[in-house]
Amino acid sequence: MCDLPKFYSDKLIVGIETSDDAAVYKMNDEQAIIQTLDFFTPIVDDPYMFGQIAAANSLSDVYAMGGKPIIALNIVCFPDCLDTAILKEILRGGADKVKEAGALLVGGHTVSDDEPKYGLSVTGEVHPDKVLKNCGAQVGDVLVLTKPIGTGVLNTAIKADLLSEDVVTLVTDTMRTLNKTAAEPLHELEIHACTDITGFGLAGHAYEMADGSHVTIEIEFNKVPILPEVIENANMGLIPAGTYRNIAYIDGKVHFSQKEDYIEDIIFDPQTSGGLLIALPEKDLDKLLKYYEEHLETTYAVIGRVVEKKEYALYIK
Repeated sequence: MCDLPKFYSDKLIVGIETSDDAAVYKMNDEQAIIQTLDFFTPIVDDPYMFGQIAAANSLSDVYAMGGKPIIALNIVCFPDCLDTAILKEILRGGADKVKEAGALLVGGHTVSDDEPKYGLSVTGEVHPDKVLKNCGAQVGDVLVLTKPIGTGVLNTAIKADLLSEDVVTLVTDTMRTLNKTAAEPLHELEIHACTDITGFGLAGHAYEMADGSHVTIEIEFNKVPILPEVIENANMGLIPAGTYRNIAYIDGKVHFSQKEDYIEDIIFDPQTSGGLLIALPEKDLDKLLKYYEEHLETTYAVIGRVVEKKEYALYIK
């Protein structure tokens, strides 16, 4: 699709060139708008919970860019054969998350489709000088991840009815948690790069950060927060198809020091409403971790660092 037309403007701060999380358009010297959208098919049976997770996932791009969501529109595909009470619960879940984000839900668009799909188009605001990008990481930066990974594996296990009720609750609560709190301290710190971990998995998004920043990123797998029962289910082969697409996407550009198959499966596991991956100088790390210790409900960790560019863009140790 490289022959499709590309659009340029002096006011476009962030476009599609670095596969960033959203577009950013400068309105004036004090204000820029962030524009993003995302939607997907149900990953849980409960329609209200699905609405919350899908909305949290859509809102996440604005937080990853350093912005504040201000307006959201529903994107809905829904079968004519299903009870509209189900749709009402999906929309209620989404509305509650938009309200939690402090944004306004102002309508949307619905089409008839064979399979339900839901998400949001979100507009956010940010100061033009405080836009966070997925590139810009600098040698010496440390990497912080604000949510545990493994939602793709666990969602596959949920469909096979293989998880305990406690783990099902934990993974759904993790996915519906906004990245609002994780993003709140970032404008007070020197953040060089930020992205949220979604469909490309931790490895895919870390690779894009490294490649766009012209550096190498080293991740210590043993320090990556992982949801309970992920390793066990990955070893049983409960791997979503998206994992293999992610592996193929950057084949030959990642080096693994450890050879266990489950490590590759988990590090490439496609995430739904994952956490933020933040690159910042070590001098600001204590401030960030102190804030998270006091305010962040999800598990977070320092998982790696940025080094001079090497043979591979990404090393998993």
